[in-house]
Amino acid sequence: MAEMIAEDYLEEDTQKNKFLTFSLGNEIYGIEIKYVTEIIGIQPVTEVPELPNYVRGIVNLRGKIIPVIDVRLRFKKPFMEYSDRTCIIVIDIQEISIGLIVDSVCEVLVIPEDEIVPPPSVNGGASNKYIKGIGKVDNSIKLILDCDKLLKEEELSNLTSTLSEGVIS
Repeated sequence: MAEMIAEDYLEEDTQKNKFLTFSLGNEIYGIEIKYVTEIIGIQPVTEVPELPNYVRGIVNLRGKIIPVIDVRLRFKKPFMEYSDRTCIIVIDIQEISIGLIVDSVCEVLVIPEDEIVPPPSVNGGASNKYIKGIGKVDNSIKLILDCDKLLKEEELSNLTSTLSEGVIS
């Protein structure tokens, strides 16, 4: 038991302050590495009716069906055709695997806590609700996503129930 706790602590400690960065247009975003399970290239996406437009559909990831979200559309950016640089970042949110379609994956960065500041407070700013902080790396800025807010609990619940109904029937 103590060994398991120690391993969990060590694993969490080695992931601390590490972020997978990706691009959407000219902006660079970061996701805490603890959420990321893998990165895959873009692959055929099967559309599922009655899902929000930013949920592009589902993919079969080695036998596991996962929903994929186009992060551009989620952030109300214009759609961009997928290319060979387009990737799907598979993350786990509340024990559910979700694929995030991004323009390209950049690198894994260590951003110390003292180099991360809260996002500016803008009343009613829809884009800020997904941003947990702003990482300063040299002279550049990385927008750090709050993975837990990418999908509201209700959206997550609706998505999983719609997918399970659609996949089973």
